[in-house]
Amino acid sequence: MQTIQSSIVRGVIGLLVVTYVFVVASARAAGADTIWHIKAVHPEGRLLDVKAIDKQGNIYDVKAIEVHGNRHLLDIKAMVGGKRIPVKVLVSEDKLEPVKAILDDGTILDIKALTSDGKRLDVKGVQRSGAIIDIKAIGPDGQYYGVKAISPRGNLYDVKGIKMMEDRVEARVHGVDVAAHIKALPQVIYESD
Repeated sequence: MQTIQSSIVRGVIGLLVVTYVFVVASARAAGADTIWHIKAVHPEGRLLDVKAIDKQGNIYDVKAIEVHGNRHLLDIKAMVGGKRIPVKVLVSEDKLEPVKAILDDGTILDIKALTSDGKRLDVKGVQRSGAIIDIKAIGPDGQYYGVKAISPRGNLYDVKGIKMMEDRVEARVHGVDVAAHIKALPQVIYESD
């Protein structure tokens, strides 16, 4: 009888060890969320921080979120008070489409690229190609600066607006009409004709 009980206990302990190893291995394979930096690339190669700014002038990080190792499509969020706040292209009649963060109460935060001398450059949707909207910082001379996501490992992704529906209003987030979602995507190489 004791031999049977001992075998059962060893079997249960073995099962627990195998389960623990599986859970730990799965968690490591899935990985925790990885935070990528969002930067605008100046034509001279300098990187400009891209930040969310409220009406009082408070500055918040804007980051790309790689969820559990999924690098296909990264969410872009403003980090405000420990929360991840959505960053979207808003519905507008303007030629250059506004890129903003939207707080839970519907308050809109500006998204700006910050220069080393303290200037704040607009970040806008500047051109549509089908369902993709090019997101750029706009320099003082009107020149467009690419907006990129940079991983801790040095990977570089494009930041784009993405429309998933043909409707003008893609979604309503906290009472604000959204034209497109903003995501970081692997870069696509275009071959010239």
